[in-house]
Amino acid sequence: MSLLTDPAASRALLLGLVGGDLDDDDIAERHARALWSGICEPGDGDAGSLVAEFGAATALALVEGNDEPAVATVEGFDRRRAHDALARWRPRLAPAALAAGLDSARRVGARLVVPGDAAWPAHLDDLGRHGPLCLWVRGALTPPAGPAVAVVGARAATSYGEHVAMEIAADLAGSGIRIVSGAAYGIDGAAHRAALSAGGVTDALLAGGVDRAYPTGHSDLLARITRTGAVMSEVMCGSAPTKWRFLSRNRLIAALSDATVVVEAGWRSGSLNTAAHAASLGRSLGAVPGPVTSPASAGCHRLLREFDARCITGAADVREMLGLDDDLLPGADDWVDQATALRDALSTRSWRRVDDVARRCGQSVADVERGLGLMLLDGRAQHGPGGWRLVVTGR
Repeated sequence: MSLLTDPAASRALLLGLVGGDLDDDDIAERHARALWSGICEPGDGDAGSLVAEFGAATALALVEGNDEPAVATVEGFDRRRAHDALARWRPRLAPAALAAGLDSARRVGARLVVPGDAAWPAHLDDLGRHGPLCLWVRGALTPPAGPAVAVVGARAATSYGEHVAMEIAADLAGSGIRIVSGAAYGIDGAAHRAALSAGGVTDALLAGGVDRAYPTGHSDLLARITRTGAVMSEVMCGSAPTKWRFLSRNRLIAALSDATVVVEAGWRSGSLNTAAHAASLGRSLGAVPGPVTSPASAGCHRLLREFDARCITGAADVREMLGLDDDLLPGADDWVDQATALRDALSTRSWRRVDDVARRCGQSVADVERGLGLMLLDGRAQHGPGGWRLVVTGR
């Protein structure tokens, strides 16, 4: 029996996963793309070429019918390549398992997003035939209003690496730049947490299905991310994260971002794979230098030396790499910026509430809250029952 039986059945299987105002052809195409996410591996260029040639629904029917001659008509294919591709995909044509994946997505409140949808990230189209056929999304995936930066690095990060990652991510997120990472322990987790603490938006790309938190120790962090940003994957719910899928996932992190910053990475770190994808896509690439004696920074030094990465020492370097200037007060020259005005509005002795600080520095309450979050992370401000006050540091 065909996996795409009839429009009514497809519509029932996609209930809650897509909008309800789609016509039968759109439903069939989305259903097929959802099934492809459980049939082919991420980045499978043969699947991408077949779907681009025939559409997802017709391409799926060719696989179900084992139609090797038709598959072989795709540009760049021959009978041998068609045979090998069908041999990869056909063992996964398991209706019960694929239906279970859709049910899992529904249970966790995931949405199916496909190319052409308003929420589809156009940056992913740069991946061509190796791009994702769909995205499974938990949270708020919205078209970016500004640039996005990937902040990635080692799982076994040092305290230096985590500190720098948090400084950079919090500063960028607090100024409205979206932070993208992979939700792993170490640098990824530090970047996500800092972005959230600064009141910014951050997105996480997973190597397995969005129905399972990975790593499990970051289940709370992933739940926090979905409140303002998105947790995404290109593989169907129920899919396990594997080494290959982690490497393939990295191309999505690079593609979704306007720049990639590697904070800490060993000589053979997977973060270098993300950097390679960023470079191949023409995205800006930066690396944070570390102690020359630290193996955890050897990969960053390699990027700086061999791959022409920009040297990143703080968020200002990332903004420069993106071609952005520091935010200035409306109507002001470069002699004063928002952070300076915010510091001047705080007292070292008296606690002041956010609305009072906003009046004193001439900024909106939302901007003040973001700025105070950054100062709290940096140890320059304290928050208590009476509001906020300035901390005098030795810096």
